[in-house]
Amino acid sequence: MRVRFVQAVLLMAALGALPAACRGPDPVVIATTGDYHPFNVVNEDGEIDGLERELGDELCRRADLECEWILSEWETMIPDLVAEEFDVILAGMSITAEREERIDFTEAYYPPTPSVYVAMAGAGDAAAEGTIGLAENTIYSDYFAELGRPFVPLDISMDAVDAVLSGEVDAVLVDHGYGVEKLAEHEGQLAIVGPSVLLDRGLGMGVRTGSDLKAKLDEALASMKADGTLNAIIVKWVGAGASTFE
Repeated sequence: MRVRFVQAVLLMAALGALPAACRGPDPVVIATTGDYHPFNVVNEDGEIDGLERELGDELCRRADLECEWILSEWETMIPDLVAEEFDVILAGMSITAEREERIDFTEAYYPPTPSVYVAMAGAGDAAAEGTIGLAENTIYSDYFAELGRPFVPLDISMDAVDAVLSGEVDAVLVDHGYGVEKLAEHEGQLAIVGPSVLLDRGLGMGVRTGSDLKAKLDEALASMKADGTLNAIIVKWVGAGASTFE
């Protein structure tokens, strides 16, 4: 009986080891924030949703990657990526030279488009010279810091236009896609005012420097641009006024 028991244990151990030996590479873990509609949001079912979720799932399908999604804090996303807490940042992150010193970016999945000031309808261009609200630790706060211009810091997790609607600030500086979507959501209440400002080279996916994921994702992204799928996703989530790829 003891021999049979030992044999059974050895057999079970061997069988248990087979899946580990035979399984493929670990899933690609994609991180987003879940609080930047329409790009990423947590829906009523508690699931990650939005433009970037639909985009990421299609990219993984085309690149034949098994992918998982997690929520992460914006402020620590780049350090956490470098520390291998996850593999891809897909969270409305602008491609900038400063960030490229720390990580690699894929090609843009949302075109380079000037950022815009959003104010109350009827406020006029003067609102862009008034009290401005900016999300902290973003290209917008960096831009105002370089100008030496004061601003009202906004929590990155809050809806920036709420500060305009509440009267806390005269205007907010935001990316074009977000601005267009919010104008449609609050029809007749908000307007784009003042000068537009080009601050980046579009939105891209962040990966660790030298990661082979960049080439795989770029190839899948190119195919989505070529067949019109990416433009369709952008218009679906941002609206008819969205910037698209020619």
